[in-house]
Amino acid sequence: MKDKLYDNADSFAMSFDEEWENVDCDDIRSKIDKVLELLSDHPFLISNPENARKMAEFRIFSLKKFQ
Repeated sequence: MKDKLYDNADSFAMSFDEEWENVDCDDIRSKIDKVLELLSDHPFLISNPENARKMAEFRIFSLKKFQ
């Protein structure tokens, strides 16, 4: 997926999930920060940083996607 990044929420969500699996960190908020740092060049994060963070937190805390 890294070779095709789009400025939309779906592309960001797929990239976020992929990076989440690769980051080793026990503190969830720190892990979100680390993943966002790794994705700093993603078009959606660049154009919508607030929404990107909200989406990341929603995936982790509301959907409980990785628990």
